[in-house]
Amino acid sequence: MTATARLRAAGVDDPARDARVLLAHAARIDATRVTLIAPEDLAPDIEDRFEHLVSLRAIRVPVSHLVGERAFYGRRFKISRDVLDPRPETETLIEAALAVPFRSVLDLGTGSGCILVTLLAEQPDAQGVGVDVSAAACLQASANAVLHQVSDRTDIRQSDWFENVKGRFDLIVSNPPYLAADEMQDVAPELREHEPRLALTDESDGLSAYRIIAAQAQDHLTPRGRVLVEIGWQQGAEVKAIFESCGWTDVAVLSDLDGRDRVILAHWA
Repeated sequence: MTATARLRAAGVDDPARDARVLLAHAARIDATRVTLIAPEDLAPDIEDRFEHLVSLRAIRVPVSHLVGERAFYGRRFKISRDVLDPRPETETLIEAALAVPFRSVLDLGTGSGCILVTLLAEQPDAQGVGVDVSAAACLQASANAVLHQVSDRTDIRQSDWFENVKGRFDLIVSNPPYLAADEMQDVAPELREHEPRLALTDESDGLSAYRIIAAQAQDHLTPRGRVLVEIGWQQGAEVKAIFESCGWTDVAVLSDLDGRDRVILAHWA
């Protein structure tokens, strides 16, 4: 059975694409050159690596974990099982953040650092702080800040939300855990079994982080500062109501490219 057929049988969404990426990684070549080699002509060491990678993908280990990186907003970020995989829908938050200039940004639950690092790379005169309750995530974010040459403008620290945050920021961003505990049984095996659970769910109704951010973010914003948080596609009305109940007077729900609710934008006044 070919690698593509094995992955298809395992329920992988795009088995041909994943097989190409894994073959390129095994052969240590760019994915665009995969068509220049044929699986039957592989050197034994490449064949062994490819077989190992396909076997792991067949048990739904994410491709990003197997190759150690994931593309996000035109850059490649180092990824491990200690952080959430960057996803295309999060680029909606990036676009909204970059729509207005900022000099300082706070990223709550920074994970891989993909949001913070991207914003600093796109805004060369800005400074940023990224916090995460996970020490392993802080290390991963720091590595990505070095990789993309923004470490001199980045402060990564371990913190449970605002616990160790001082100062005020023009922009506060977050992609918090927003899955309810009872939703976890229905998510893809790649998420449920291989990504950090604390980055996916609050073990409650999926809204806990928004309540914390809505209640405390105003104490860390500069005048005219903004808050941008990613949300689940069915949470727009609920999260908007949470912010409004905490006194935020200018709250909008932004859609992603598929037309689904994806980001809450809030101003305090």
